[in-house]
Amino acid sequence: MTQPTELQTIAGGGLLDRRVFLKKGITFSVAALASESLLAETDPAQLPWMKTPGEPLSNYGQPSAHERKTIRWTMGNSMADGNGVSWTPLHDLEGTITPNGLHFERHHNGVPQIDPAQHQLLIHGAVKKPLVFTMEALLRYPMSSKLCFIECGGNSNAGWRDVPIQTAAGYVHGMSSCSEWTGIPLKILLNEARVKGRAKWLIAEGADASAMNVSIPLEKAMDDCILAVYQNGERIRPENGYPLRLVAPGWEGVLNVKWLHRLHLSNKPAMSRNETSKYTELLPSGKARQFTFVMDAKSLITHPSYGQQLNKTGYYQISGLAWSGRGKIVKVEVSADGGKTWAVAELQDPVLSKCFTRFRIPWHWNGQTAILKSRATDETGYVQPERDALIAARGKHGYFHYNAIVSWQISNHGEITHVYA
Repeated sequence: MTQPTELQTIAGGGLLDRRVFLKKGITFSVAALASESLLAETDPAQLPWMKTPGEPLSNYGQPSAHERKTIRWTMGNSMADGNGVSWTPLHDLEGTITPNGLHFERHHNGVPQIDPAQHQLLIHGAVKKPLVFTMEALLRYPMSSKLCFIECGGNSNAGWRDVPIQTAAGYVHGMSSCSEWTGIPLKILLNEARVKGRAKWLIAEGADASAMNVSIPLEKAMDDCILAVYQNGERIRPENGYPLRLVAPGWEGVLNVKWLHRLHLSNKPAMSRNETSKYTELLPSGKARQFTFVMDAKSLITHPSYGQQLNKTGYYQISGLAWSGRGKIVKVEVSADGGKTWAVAELQDPVLSKCFTRFRIPWHWNGQTAILKSRATDETGYVQPERDALIAARGKHGYFHYNAIVSWQISNHGEITHVYA
């Protein structure tokens, strides 16, 4: 029997037109249950929470006890206390905004417990007017908000391995999160300090025990960087930089210095550990990549993905995230046949520059083996590369800025694994 025109596939593997849910509803098995049967199963007399008063008010809301599996996965360094990382569970989330308690973390020497009344920000070096600010003084300045992602330069680095890693999507690619950051535009304070003409770099330093510091081109600092005080409407939490964090939209996470306490203007970079021995990579030509600030376009299918299960054939919605440090995502294509054919997915509004963009596309799974892929294109025309193309360009010594297309294989039993395809 031929499907109605609206439901005919537009690419191999059963991908449907991205607008099919708007044009014509698809009947899913759960929606076909008889209303009498459904009501019988949900008889209030059988539901204890409809017979007794609920919990009292609380001062700060917490997730449901039934959602405790939605957590960050953490990994520390046995050789150095306080050095470690936690991943955002992207596979368990929807939309584009990461809850504060699930934003990824990267610490070099633990989380400092800073008293904001004692915290100060120093701006000095190649300036005509060195300045020191208390947090109280900073809070008097005009603020603005930016929705943007922050992604660690080492995110997804397991992709450089010869054998595909088998773990949940967020626990490989979840060193990337998206928030609304609110704070003072950095250029306001730099203009007040009156930067000298010879200054080309801004060296930012955190107040953690490792005094983590990195160099940022002055042009970026004067463009869209902010000194963030709030995250998603509440004061930044300690693990994400309380009381003050530098946010450099679209650039690698290490530049978004947490617990910010010093900005030094200079005519040259600091050449610190995180821009020499780290974040510098040998290329096949023998040259090295250094100061690779911008995070290139990337996408990831989060539903379905590793660890999830397709229990029956029929219609599913493929969903995922795309982002680019170069600007807006303009297109995400999805393949269900390992890249032989592609279909354009729907981009969920709002589509913002340097921000997570949610994409969706309907799919009919016929119970046979399939390989799902997504491919992002940003407004500069940059297209997310296949893994073999990325390795050909960057070699086998890579660790940072891995942004190759991710492939999920669906077995004929509905099991999902990570493959290189």
